[in-house]
Amino acid sequence: MSLNDVQAYFREFGKEEDIIIVDDSSATVALAAQALGVIEAKIAKSLTFQGKEESFMIVMAGDAKIDNKKYKAQYKTKAKMLSPEQVKELTGHEIGGVCPFGLITKDMKVYLDESLKRFDFVYPACGSGNSAIKLTVEELEKYGNCYEWVDVTKDWDPQLT
Repeated sequence: MSLNDVQAYFREFGKEEDIIIVDDSSATVALAAQALGVIEAKIAKSLTFQGKEESFMIVMAGDAKIDNKKYKAQYKTKAKMLSPEQVKELTGHEIGGVCPFGLITKDMKVYLDESLKRFDFVYPACGSGNSAIKLTVEELEKYGNCYEWVDVTKDWDPQLT
């Protein structure tokens, strides 16, 4: 149902037809990049965390990793990812298709990481392990209901564009 939820979400904006369905799995950054014919860094991966009082999502570039020091400075707690069951319960999406679109928890905060800003286009999942959508960073900010931009990652190459 999750892909259907995302399709319904994008239908509101006239962008449902922009969703890309691939034959092969796109459930990991590497598989998504291969299926879409782009570099891994342009895959916008969505990770969900448990904060002090609420769960939230961070969308970051495919080559980025959470920097625990930056994360703790931003959120005042250690990084603790949600379990697959918690992710499904709070987002409506299974691991491999998690995205900031069509979320069950309508007030879940979505943070976008600075690692995304170097690209003209990125490719977030669309609720299933074989879907994605090509969006500008500005479109991701808009359609992903960005709460705030953050800088909580490391190991990404700023020269890739």
